[in-house]
Amino acid sequence: MDNNWIENQIRPIAIGRNNWLFAGSLRAGQRAAAVMTLIQSARLNGHDPYAYLKDVLARLPTQRVSLVHELLPHRWFAPS
Repeated sequence: MDNNWIENQIRPIAIGRNNWLFAGSLRAGQRAAAVMTLIQSARLNGHDPYAYLKDVLARLPTQRVSLVHELLPHRWFAPS
């Protein structure tokens, strides 16, 4: 038996760990973590991360503050 599937799933985390040491500052690291969280959440909810971020970033400036929660990955629907 092997666990290649698991190793392939955690490889980006292991490689990224070394790269994230050089984020530049604490705030830059926090921003990178927020973006990576959104991307992974979009994947877990079955969305294409590129399409999700493209739509959300286009809609965000005109979105009412009280409705921002609708742009989260678990509530977002791809525009038709």
